[in-house]
Amino acid sequence: MLRWIVLLLITLVVFDALQPWLRRVGLGRLPGDLHFRWRGRERSLPVGSAVLLSLLGWLIARLW
Repeated sequence: MLRWIVLLLITLVVFDALQPWLRRVGLGRLPGDLHFRWRGRERSLPVGSAVLLSLLGWLIARLW
């Protein structure tokens, strides 16, 4: 369980760093992605995109 929480946090940090590029591709705007403004900064929690990419990674690993 702890491993999944750490993996989710790492995924969210990577999404935050790659957010400008990912928005051009269409990720980060899926249903389930949360966007809010906090202390004058735009923040996002791309939960829907993280789930989609996790499933895609699982599928690739399963087929490999």
